[in-house]
Amino acid sequence: MQNNNLPIAIIGAGPVGLAAAAHLLKQNLPFIVFEAGSSVGQNMLSWSHVRVFSPWKYNIDRVAKEVLEQTDWKAPDEDKLPTGQELVEHYFRPLANLPQIKPYIHLNSKVLSIGRKGLDKMKTRGRENKPFSIKVQEHENINYYEAKAVIDATGTWNQPNPIGSGGVFAEGEQELNKHIFYGIPNVKAEHLERYKNKNVVVVGGGHSAINALLDLADIQKKYPKTQLNWVLRKDNMNKVYGGKQEDALEARGALGIRIEQLVNSGKLNVYTPFHILKLTKKEDGIQIIGDLNGEIETINQIDEIVSNTGSRPNLEMIREIRTDLDASLESVFDLAELIDPNVHSCGTVRPHGEKELRHPEKDFYIVGSKSYGRAPTFLMTTGYEQVRSVVAYMVGDIEAAERVELNLPETGVCSTDFATNEKGESVACCSSELTIEEVESTGSSCRTSRCN
Repeated sequence: MQNNNLPIAIIGAGPVGLAAAAHLLKQNLPFIVFEAGSSVGQNMLSWSHVRVFSPWKYNIDRVAKEVLEQTDWKAPDEDKLPTGQELVEHYFRPLANLPQIKPYIHLNSKVLSIGRKGLDKMKTRGRENKPFSIKVQEHENINYYEAKAVIDATGTWNQPNPIGSGGVFAEGEQELNKHIFYGIPNVKAEHLERYKNKNVVVVGGGHSAINALLDLADIQKKYPKTQLNWVLRKDNMNKVYGGKQEDALEARGALGIRIEQLVNSGKLNVYTPFHILKLTKKEDGIQIIGDLNGEIETINQIDEIVSNTGSRPNLEMIREIRTDLDASLESVFDLAELIDPNVHSCGTVRPHGEKELRHPEKDFYIVGSKSYGRAPTFLMTTGYEQVRSVVAYMVGDIEAAERVELNLPETGVCSTDFATNEKGESVACCSSELTIEEVESTGSSCRTSRCN
């Protein structure tokens, strides 16, 4: 690694960025962290009320825990499920406030661009010997920093996908965005007045949408004039319900069970597969026009829309970096075949590390959910394994970098397709938990031997 007197820059002070700082600290490598928000874990604070479906034991990085245990920090109950607020208060902030880490974290520091000093991405000669130049907006000032390596852990939360069909804004979406909440609103507390007794549409088919709908259903019990509508692009509801009882993460399975019960209750109008084309403001509310099974359909008199259609990575900041990204998912290229939701519904992927995360730009890595691009279902523990491997490689421990130290729970749903029973009904089958031996022998990201 060139420019050895310079720090390694970590972009983003979320769970994976902070884990990277802990691993670099353990290896005595200098680092600097840039966080656009006013707090570490800023993105999680935007859904602070939501309880995650993975327990604490999957959410704390091993090395970070070792560092914290050298202080008076009290570890949370590893089997309890934290909220976003609890993750920040009981893990991120104690870690970030350690005297070995705190001086090197820059809050309110938005990275605008990353490149090689004095070179655009077309220039090759002497490129690897040049330090990275990082342009950062800090309050009203623009500052430049140099680094010998960059770990991009900025995630994707700040770039939500539009609700429009085809990955682009629907006609009228931007003009009516004051009626659209991109994320998971706290409908039981600070956002209650916005949604009670209103006609609400939730768009999206993932866990965020399910969480929003279940919270709104609780509001509906107390405020019966509340009307709920669910717009999905998926054509198979079993894929939405997931593994249910077969999921090793009980809370994640419970989401599928509860949302299926809500759908069957008749208290939720479901439109699927529905592709939104246009939003129009009418006297009695918003009219949503879209394609439902090839026919134009309208949803009328809508007061509020909750968008949970996923998110996408910010690629503008790394425009002058030589990256190798998959054309469809915008993920790190070598991860695409493992996580492509067009191919399988696994909540886990084949173990991977530094080798799969490499880019043509030496000493530059994208880790965490951003490494998955637009693909959903990323677990924090996967990001922790990524940075462990990357940092091991940076210090020259190739054996450790190549070693797999990842153990993920079963999802209960993992197949290249959904099988059908004798009645022709879709059924989920298979486990997604893999041993290293099964991965190496099958080359597959999921095991299909349990299908009937």
